[in-house]
Amino acid sequence: MTVALGPLVVDAVDPATAQAFWAAALGESAQRALLSFRPQQRPKVVKNRVHLDVYVRAVEPLLDLGARVLAEYRPQRVTLADVEGNEFCAFLDPALAERPPARAFAVCTDSDRPEEIAAWWAAQLGADVRNGPDGTPRWLYGSAGWEGLIWKFVRVDDERVVPNRWQWTVYADLADDGVRVDPQGNEFSAVPLTRPAD
Repeated sequence: MTVALGPLVVDAVDPATAQAFWAAALGESAQRALLSFRPQQRPKVVKNRVHLDVYVRAVEPLLDLGARVLAEYRPQRVTLADVEGNEFCAFLDPALAERPPARAFAVCTDSDRPEEIAAWWAAQLGADVRNGPDGTPRWLYGSAGWEGLIWKFVRVDDERVVPNRWQWTVYADLADDGVRVDPQGNEFSAVPLTRPAD
């Protein structure tokens, strides 16, 4: 079966405002390839279980766009929130080009059993599983569709209490589209590679 990842689908109070922020942060073409936005179905009540990691030369250009600082771990990174409160991590790289102000390099997904879900998704996507900083195999490289991104499964103890506000898209050999769920309850949009003619 052919399977590839597509854009993250982001629930937003104001999709146009959220899209404008990320287009300015990442550049329009990178934003379109990585993120699409839809009206939220329920309000944000807890920390997002899916977020981006980006490289930045400095955080100030993102603050000028409307981001705010949530926590600082300098000199390595700063945790920020976008204009709708979506958390993301900005890793400082003084050698990065000034424009656009950020470059996405990873998608992070919380899990209480990250090794299991990393292995499952690696098998679906033909990805290479490598160790995270703690020495456990939970980072994916070369995921079909996200070849330029690392997919990090982040170890957490908190329970999922609401559906993920950021959900990935999966293109696959399917008869129909719709929302699917992986073995750990992560919802994703399944889209057929080809649609039957009407």
